[in-house]
Amino acid sequence: MKETKGKQAHDPRHHWAAAPILGVRRVWVPGPVIVGAGPSGLAVAACLKERGIPRLILDRANCIGSLWQFRTYDRLHLHLPKQFCQLPLLPFPRDFPNYPSKQQFITYLKSYASHFNLRPALGRAVVKAQYDPRNGHWRVQTSGPKKAGPATGEGEVEYLCQWLVVATGENAEPYVPQIEGRKDFVGSILHSSEYKRGDVFRGKRVLVVGCGNSGMEVCLDLCNHNAYPSLVVRDSVSSSFSLFKLLFVPLLFV
Repeated sequence: MKETKGKQAHDPRHHWAAAPILGVRRVWVPGPVIVGAGPSGLAVAACLKERGIPRLILDRANCIGSLWQFRTYDRLHLHLPKQFCQLPLLPFPRDFPNYPSKQQFITYLKSYASHFNLRPALGRAVVKAQYDPRNGHWRVQTSGPKKAGPATGEGEVEYLCQWLVVATGENAEPYVPQIEGRKDFVGSILHSSEYKRGDVFRGKRVLVVGCGNSGMEVCLDLCNHNAYPSLVVRDSVSSSFSLFKLLFVPLLFV
């Protein structure tokens, strides 16, 4: 009995179970927990699997690469040649063009997950991740639909692991700045993550704020659909721009 208690005293799972959370199922993960089933999360999981390291991928969406599938415009292509964008251990198919399209990249992500038999726990939103210094482990709490099955999980779950990898990406949440006069603006305001194609703006004047990859490509797409885009860049010229002068012009933030 003393020996059993001694082993339990050094077992992090025992400490964890000693402080139950009402209605939350607990799972011990013997390897890293990876938050995000996008390109980075899948790549980390594949590399770990090749080294025989157990791992668990969590994602709040019900599919892999959700940002690519639902938060990108239709004409999107990779902005670098494919050899600089392929994931570890599995190159792009040879018949893919030098700059794969959005749909081709999504197909590649799906084949990548299938090739390495990666099975993310989908529909699992991480609501809290806290390091427990008492036992040197992470507590990762998730919420999800109360449906049984490997893809959706069963309600709230708390995972205990030694390593946590956050692979949610830098563009997981759209940012729309609070511009003075926005409440009085009668046109529509759209973030680039909601933009799909320019046909709905045909014949309209559109102000695109930002001239990064998305801003430039959105402008081109608007031109191809016979819209009239203008581009505003954050510099001495655009700083004097007044929102009130464009009361009937849709805005796109990129």
